[in-house]
Amino acid sequence: MSNTAKSIIFLEKKINYTFKNKKLLKEALTHKSFKQPYNNERLEFLGDAVLDLIVAEFLYKEFLQKKEGALSKMRASLVNENSFYKIAKSINLGDYLSLSVSEDNNGGRLKASILSDAFEAIMAVIYLESGLEEVKNVFFPIMKKEFKINEDELPKDYKSTLQEYTQEEFGCTPIYELIAQEGPDHNKQFIMQVKIANNIYASAKGASKKASQQEAARLTLDMLKNR
Repeated sequence: MSNTAKSIIFLEKKINYTFKNKKLLKEALTHKSFKQPYNNERLEFLGDAVLDLIVAEFLYKEFLQKKEGALSKMRASLVNENSFYKIAKSINLGDYLSLSVSEDNNGGRLKASILSDAFEAIMAVIYLESGLEEVKNVFFPIMKKEFKINEDELPKDYKSTLQEYTQEEFGCTPIYELIAQEGPDHNKQFIMQVKIANNIYASAKGASKKASQQEAARLTLDMLKNR
C-alpha cells in the first residue's frame, strides 16, 4: 500500500467517511501550485455553496427564536475562511495536500487560505458522490466539536457588522478594493482598503483577500466608533 493510500485512510478515519471517487478526492487535495492539469479551485467553489446552504438550514432549525439578522451573522461566523481553517487544522488536512516544493517549504500546509479551500473542496466531493445528507453527517460533528454554536461565542464577522453599520449610518454598503499585492506567488500578501460613500477608511494586509478584508473591516469599525 502506498503512502498516499495510507494517508487517505487516515483522513477517512478522522472524518468518519470513506471516499468512493479517489480521483476526485485527489483533485480536491491538489493545490494549484502543484502544476497539474487539475486543482481544487472548482471543487472549492462548489463546496463553499454547499456548506453555506447546510449551515443556514442548521441554524434555521436550531434557533427558532432568532430573527433573520441574527441568523445571518451566525452563518457568516461559521461559513468563512477562518472557521474552515480551524476545522481543517483539527483534522490535520494539511498533511494530505499536494503542494509545490516552494509552497510546502513556505508553510503552505498551515496557510489559512489553502486549508480552508481544501476543506471546502473535500466537502464538495462528498456532496457529488453521496449527496447533501452525507455532507451534514460529516460536517456537523466536526463543526459542533470546534465551535460553541451560540450567537455570543462564535467568532466575529467584522464584514457583516460593518455592512449593517454603514447601511444604517450612511445608507450604503462598504466597498473593498485591492490596492497592492506583495511577495512571491507562494507567499503572497494582499492589501485591501475599505471605501464608504467614496471616502477611504482603513487598509489591512493579509495572506488572503478574505483575511485582509476582515481585518480592514475591523479597523474601520474601530475608526467609526471612535469618531
